[in-house]
Amino acid sequence: MMLASSCSLQWPSSLDPAKVVVIGEQARDNLAFPRGIVARRLLSALWPSLPCSRSPVAGWGIRRQPLTVMASSVVDDGGGLSADSVPKAHAPQISRRLANLKPTVFTKFSVLALEHNAINLGQGFPNFDGPEYIKEAAIEAINTVGKNQYARGHGIPALNASIAERFNKETGLTVDPEAEVTVTSGCSEAIAATMIGLINSGDEVILFSPFYDSYEATLAMVDAKIKSVTLRPPDFAVPVEELKSAFSSNTRAILVNTPHNPTGKIFSRTELELIASLCKEHDALAISDEVYDKLVFEGEHISIASLEGMFERTITLNSLGKTFSLTGWKIGWAIAPPHLTWGIRQAHSYITFAVATPLQWATVAALKSPDSYYEELVEEYSARKEILIEGLKDVGFEVYEPKGTYFVMADHTPFGFKDDTEFCEYLVKEVGVAAIPPSCFYSNPDDGKHLVRFAFCKDVETIKEAMGRLKAKLKRPALISS
Repeated sequence: MMLASSCSLQWPSSLDPAKVVVIGEQARDNLAFPRGIVARRLLSALWPSLPCSRSPVAGWGIRRQPLTVMASSVVDDGGGLSADSVPKAHAPQISRRLANLKPTVFTKFSVLALEHNAINLGQGFPNFDGPEYIKEAAIEAINTVGKNQYARGHGIPALNASIAERFNKETGLTVDPEAEVTVTSGCSEAIAATMIGLINSGDEVILFSPFYDSYEATLAMVDAKIKSVTLRPPDFAVPVEELKSAFSSNTRAILVNTPHNPTGKIFSRTELELIASLCKEHDALAISDEVYDKLVFEGEHISIASLEGMFERTITLNSLGKTFSLTGWKIGWAIAPPHLTWGIRQAHSYITFAVATPLQWATVAALKSPDSYYEELVEEYSARKEILIEGLKDVGFEVYEPKGTYFVMADHTPFGFKDDTEFCEYLVKEVGVAAIPPSCFYSNPDDGKHLVRFAFCKDVETIKEAMGRLKAKLKRPALISS
């Protein structure tokens, strides 16, 4: 980093070569100041005749032309500057807690899909919108005076009440909408607020691998210790003894995602009762991510909070986006008893404070949808699932059929690639179909390197086109050699 003072950094009329450093183009690009009028005034005060311009990335800085700086004005604070060298490019900076996290895989493969004009069966967002009546409710709210300002922090009263009503219908539990429901910016913020508000540094939190990458990231933010229990194909059943041994006196919480992303597993009542008994035995919390609760094709979705003695130690998380194909609205919520809601709301207050007001009003309309909406949703996704699964099997994948969600896990080893990342990069670049390499969802990446995740939250035509590309361009090594 280059530090300069107004008394020594100047734009001289005559230059003594022995007392100057000429900064090259790479270093010159690093000499930039924050955006805004204060920065421009600072530059003007330091160098009255120095031509400046605004960079869309770095802010206001020196234009791309040779710059000469007095050697006496340059201070090396560890960034590599000296009178005999140019400054090195700044290394990315990140807190120690997040240093081991890699950039999200969803961003990487969505960008690759755009670059290669690939059909994106990777990231879990639909390529169609939710119901018109919900969008119309949002428009009506936007056009209504008083519904475009800050909502109260934990949600507008009508939405909190609708969430409580839906939860009662699904679980039989009666919750207080004012004291036990918190509206968040999507389920991702509900996860973050729960971790930040209720988990302390050094606490142990149990995750089931593979897991949604946000879990690991938010636990890293609070410096928690992750203990992983691996779900393995073909049925991704809970390994009982492994789960029991993961619990200890230091266990603060276990995070359950059912229906489960990315495997499509639905935790059975027996599995949930085992988890509940271990939580009670070790006085641990249960954090239950249930964003796919309406996408169940086989079996039954059960909220762990509804099991005997569990509501008092459970945080139930959900959202609008997956069920109503409105993922960009980012409306989520957390349901928990008051003593746990306190910590969640404290964190939420300083993360987002409040969620988009007109979209909250529209979510009220969404949660009033008739049962027929959910029945049709499952029928439509069942049809898409079958098209994807049959297409993958025809090409040569071993497919693990999901019982819920809109994801399918498959084994790519018949195609001869060393791991899931190499396979998915080939798939997007050479075949024109984007999928997600799930090894990044495992504590031990080797557990998932033979797998690939496809999403079927796309219209039928798109899925069929993707399967056509796979059949035309993806071949097994044996077929290629023959």
